[in-house]
Amino acid sequence: MIDLHTHTVFSDGELIPSELVRRAVVNGYQAIAITDHADYTNIEQLVEAAEKAKYLEDVFDITILSGVELTHVPPAKIEPLVEKSRKLGADVIVVHGETVTEPVASGTNSTVAELGEVDILSHPGLIIEDDAQKATDNDICLEITSRKGHSITNGHVAKVGLEVGATMVVNTDTHGPEDLITTDMARKIALGSGLDEKQADVILSNSKRFIT
Repeated sequence: MIDLHTHTVFSDGELIPSELVRRAVVNGYQAIAITDHADYTNIEQLVEAAEKAKYLEDVFDITILSGVELTHVPPAKIEPLVEKSRKLGADVIVVHGETVTEPVASGTNSTVAELGEVDILSHPGLIIEDDAQKATDNDICLEITSRKGHSITNGHVAKVGLEVGATMVVNTDTHGPEDLITTDMARKIALGSGLDEKQADVILSNSKRFIT
């Protein structure tokens, strides 16, 4: 399992990084990105904390990626914060998409889709084909999620993603220990979104790009 979207106590998660990573190791994870909720008020602290968690690579057989999930940032303010995140050293930049379960500002998906520095548009809700195509053109992954609530639109995201040839990835959006999953469960989530077995296997392999 390569999970590119997780949270710790540094935002609204339940675990400190060491416990999150240890539990990921027990679940057979190959790699994990720590991507706490970020905006202009905490971006420096989050990237630094995630980077410090890499000390665990010395004792566990897992790759740890430092990252952030830019969350509920007004669309007009996203691009400079994306650039700042990369300059601070974030390995993975996730942006909180227009999930149907939260009041994310309209225009977030379309703004993110045009930014080349973003890695993943998380749980993008009822994303339209035009935005999915722009994200694809800019090499931004669309997320299929195991997160309760956000997963409501997995089928739509998968359908639109296939239509435009998007790179899709399966992530957990982990907030607590029960949210971590195995590779087998990730595959079932992909299948449950309407993908066939071959497509599911491709999506699970897409995350490898972040650790090679």
